[in-house]
Amino acid sequence: MRDPDLTQIDPSRHLLIAGPTASGKSALALAVARAQGGLVVNADALQVWSCWRVLTARPTTADEAMAPHALYGHVAPGRSYSVGDWLREVQELTGRRLIVVGGTGLYLTALTRGLARIPPTPPDLRAAADARLRQEGGLEGMVRDLDDATRARIDLQNPARVQRAWEVLQATGRGIADWQAETPPPLMAPDDCQRVLITTDRDWLADRIAMRFRAMLDWGALDEVRAMLPVWDPQAQWAKAIGAPELVEHLQGRLTLPEATERAIISSRQYAKSQRIWFRGRMKDWHLWRAGNAGVHPLPES
Repeated sequence: MRDPDLTQIDPSRHLLIAGPTASGKSALALAVARAQGGLVVNADALQVWSCWRVLTARPTTADEAMAPHALYGHVAPGRSYSVGDWLREVQELTGRRLIVVGGTGLYLTALTRGLARIPPTPPDLRAAADARLRQEGGLEGMVRDLDDATRARIDLQNPARVQRAWEVLQATGRGIADWQAETPPPLMAPDDCQRVLITTDRDWLADRIAMRFRAMLDWGALDEVRAMLPVWDPQAQWAKAIGAPELVEHLQGRLTLPEATERAIISSRQYAKSQRIWFRGRMKDWHLWRAGNAGVHPLPES
């Protein structure tokens, strides 16, 4: 294993590490924490769920023994969890140097640019929105209901974004674009932190994603999914873990394990593509860090 070159990392500031799935973020964060000190803080929306350790490539128990970690696997299935919840929890940790690492662009952008304080969606409205979205033409109907400013601003092909915007409009009478115009200052301004974005060769990353998912199966990912099968709800937040829907289809007899594996690998690669699009569009001022600089580390790592 080759140690990463940390000479470019400022130990006196908070460090933010972003990058696509399987690019080596967690390995770099752990190396920094061991060499310079700091609390490793999760910024991956899938790694918060207590039911997924292997499937979401959370740090291993051995990793956690080498440096302090926070906000990993601390949310039980059945709860709702938002970027606002995550920001509030991060704020409680800022009395020490943080090494915030993950691939959820919305979390990292909210941390560095601020997040509009939008009232939470009432549970009955959320249930109604879930039901409408499942109906034929539900997404298109929600899009039509949105105000013009919001419709021009959000990704209309993303059901989660459209539903959230629709819920906000129904609950508050104001479009989400209007709320976002009142965004408060960020928790971590640029001068307060160093921001590193891991970049990779696309083919290298595609191969690594495939190797990692197959390794996850060896380490018990299928058992994790089997344990959640009795309460499986494809609409639940925790059920969005990459690979979980495909492995459920295998356990329910609709796919062979090789078929499920291949589909999960494709889903992971598509997820990495969407991450790169977010990073290019919203994180252009981050310092680029080639994946090789993080060292060559054994799987798993996020």
